[in-house]
Amino acid sequence: MMKPVLVFGMVLAATFAVADDVPPPASKLSRAVAESGNRQPAIPRPDQETLAQEKLAAHLAETGQRPNIVIFVVDDMGYGDPGAFGGGGMIGAATPEMDALAAEGLKLTSTYSQYTCTPTRAAIYTGRLPARTGLIRPILAGDTLKVNPWEGELTSAGLLSDAGYHTMLVGKWHIGEGEGMRPHDVGFDEFFGFYKAQKEYTQAYDGRRFPDLVHDEDKLGRYQSIGSINDLIFGLADGTTETVETITSPEMMAEGDRKLRDYTVKRIAELAGGEQPFFISHSFMKVHADNFPSEEYVGASASKFPYRDNMVEVDAYIGDVVEALESAGVLENTFIFVTSDNGPQMDSWPDSGYTPFRGAKGTTWEGGVRVPGIAYWKGMIAPGRESDGLFDLMDLFDTALALGGVDAEALPADRYWDGIDQTSFLLADDGESKREHVYNWLGAQLAAMRMREYKAHLLVSLAQEKFLYIDMAAVVPTGLAPWLFNLYIDPMEEYPVGHRMNAWTASLGAELKAHAATFAKFPPKDLGL
Repeated sequence: MMKPVLVFGMVLAATFAVADDVPPPASKLSRAVAESGNRQPAIPRPDQETLAQEKLAAHLAETGQRPNIVIFVVDDMGYGDPGAFGGGGMIGAATPEMDALAAEGLKLTSTYSQYTCTPTRAAIYTGRLPARTGLIRPILAGDTLKVNPWEGELTSAGLLSDAGYHTMLVGKWHIGEGEGMRPHDVGFDEFFGFYKAQKEYTQAYDGRRFPDLVHDEDKLGRYQSIGSINDLIFGLADGTTETVETITSPEMMAEGDRKLRDYTVKRIAELAGGEQPFFISHSFMKVHADNFPSEEYVGASASKFPYRDNMVEVDAYIGDVVEALESAGVLENTFIFVTSDNGPQMDSWPDSGYTPFRGAKGTTWEGGVRVPGIAYWKGMIAPGRESDGLFDLMDLFDTALALGGVDAEALPADRYWDGIDQTSFLLADDGESKREHVYNWLGAQLAAMRMREYKAHLLVSLAQEKFLYIDMAAVVPTGLAPWLFNLYIDPMEEYPVGHRMNAWTASLGAELKAHAATFAKFPPKDLGL
């Protein structure tokens, strides 16, 4: 029996009744094929799939071990910040380490995140849209949740741990700090890092930026009584949770990423000598506002601004971790991915990054959700490749499972899986993306979709003042028809082509409806956010 779903006032009929049923393509425009009713349709690429599997099998036979996986997530780095993506020295912050990985690997120019940090991080680790898991925005101090968002969820870390990997998150988590919601509660064997965003550790101590809080004894006492954890934490899957240090000043937070770098470098040397492959998510605190460079990096950028100094710092630390992999003799058996959790937070300008696109963090314009993507694996990913094929950061879930030998077909059928295994796209020398659609959700609302070079908006965020996409923006529906842009001729999304200049408008509408209909059979969680 089909169930209706309400999206933007339209009642849409579900196109399939049970998870095992396979829905037909939504429109003739789509090249994607659904293999089941509970998985995102993908573009079949049989030849490159065969090539990639042969390549992986030969590598496994040679090394006798599944590859290590290292994912670098920089916080709030803009698409245009790395030199390989148009920034670097041009904007006063050279990034030679990221540029080298891009030159020696695969530069993905159409990589997509969610509109802000918590949704992206949840999507990376679960392979599911935040609208399904309920993790639609950051969990903030004082929030009361109806349920534990992680109850019933599976993570790539947990599945890989079960498959014999040592899984570790170093750095920022920001997906819950209560018991049952911490990294070492949801699949990571080891955690060394911070539960919150950088600014949340420093604002109670920074009298220059927040004088009305810091210098008001009553307000400060009430703020601190919320009880949010201000610590650098060490945790293990057996429940061990220890405070390494408590952050009590901006100067302490400034050294946070240095300590994270030191920890990852140390653990790589130790883990490389063992028999287990490892999965490491190294998630930087920087370059999220408010930025305070490590003492070693004050003035290190040509710009001399704190954000740019921190970009130089982060880039250097990426280089240090890669060097640690090489020194340990495991670089050729390690898949590396470098990205950002969303676009730059322009509200904090000039303490913010650079994007050539419209919008910023907090929006579903390209500037908010299009981020750098670099895939590197020495000897396995051909150097010098560049692709505009769609890659959603959720695809890291499925790709990591494939590399780790986890059977994605065995995942539960009682929920919808939005990620796509992009292993063949990354490993085949002339690989193409298997993703046809990227869906942009603004909280619990479907706001936009990219398909091929087209982007259709149902909702748009309009800043009422320059750069204020969070603090002073209005979210409005686009009216009678979606705002449709051709990103090849208008990457800045300045002027819709609409039905007057585009024959695919109706087909894109059908694709949007088909996506919305998946929520009928698989309703989203409501966490109270």
